[in-house]
Amino acid sequence: QGIKVDDLESNHFVLVHGGGFGAWCWYKTIALLEEASYKVSAIDLTGSGVHSFDTNNITSLSQYVKPLTDFVEKLPEGEKVILVGHDFGGTCISYAMELFPHKVSKAVFIAAAMLTSGQSTLDIISQKEGSDDLMQQAQIFLYANGNDHPPTAFDLNKSLLRDLFFNQSPAKDVALASVSMRPTPFAPVLEKLSLSDLKFGIVRRFYIETLDDNAITITLQEAMINASPPEKVFRLKGADHSPFFSKPQALHKLLVEISKIL
Repeated sequence: QGIKVDDLESNHFVLVHGGGFGAWCWYKTIALLEEASYKVSAIDLTGSGVHSFDTNNITSLSQYVKPLTDFVEKLPEGEKVILVGHDFGGTCISYAMELFPHKVSKAVFIAAAMLTSGQSTLDIISQKEGSDDLMQQAQIFLYANGNDHPPTAFDLNKSLLRDLFFNQSPAKDVALASVSMRPTPFAPVLEKLSLSDLKFGIVRRFYIETLDDNAITITLQEAMINASPPEKVFRLKGADHSPFFSKPQALHKLLVEISKIL
């Protein structure tokens, strides 16, 4: 389009991983964006990736997203970023958008939870559960406070990981994920988001659908899009729930395209 990266309202992508993942999952996206002269920051949320905190001790969404909100809060005056959220990261970027709408130029949801105000991530996930639901089969609940208390986190059955998240991804990326994924804290998934038209509502939103997704199915993605329509929807054919592995080049092209939408 002849638009220089330096001339964009924001050329700084902030990548926010989904439940169980960490900043490591974006390694291909980081490399491609940096090669294209973008600035990229990938965040490890509390208890994720190399962040040392025990997942079981996370009791709120604000605690879970603190590395992200701290990062956005400390941005230099006048600097804006493009927030990119995958999976549960969609809830996390929405939370940050409500706090710092003027620091976010655009928000990109990739196969992500895109909630309306008053919804929790669990509300969305439970819309799709049938008895044969793969996510339900794969979840292993952890009870750090004892079995008579609510679960503190959930892990995923390693034998179902490929079918659930990586059905189109290269074997080496599945191997990376199987040794790097950590449990997802349960309290933030239960928490209802409070979003306002005045704050969250003023950020330009874009959605990237993953058409071969077994974790957040295309039906569920469409339902979230219809409930809270973004500015534009893009579709990634042949992408599983982890397009940063299964379709890295195509995903990269879409991120660049979104960055250049005036």
